[in-house]
Amino acid sequence: MFVEAHEEFVQHIEAGQRRIRSLSIVTLVVALLLSASYLVQILYPFALGQSAVTVNLTDPTLLAFEFALFLLTVAWIVVGLRNYQFANRLGKMVKDARAAERELEKELDSQSQ
Repeated sequence: MFVEAHEEFVQHIEAGQRRIRSLSIVTLVVALLLSASYLVQILYPFALGQSAVTVNLTDPTLLAFEFALFLLTVAWIVVGLRNYQFANRLGKMVKDARAAERELEKELDSQSQ
């Protein structure tokens, strides 16, 4: 019974690791796209010399807001990267645990014979 519960727990961890990894990848893609979009919006008036369309693009309040959104997306990228790294470490730990489990089973089988 203990072995079955352990196996079920390990399978649950592996499934969670895959979900975390997938969500981290999606989060990174979205955050990178948003980050690039905000950065382009910040640099657009300076690069092209156009300061007003219907809104004054060099307005300090607007620039501060866009920069704050940019920082928020950078934080989002950092969180996504940390989650991705965690999922990779978790997967490696599970793989190592499975290898150790197989090694232990081989030793027990050889001792019982």
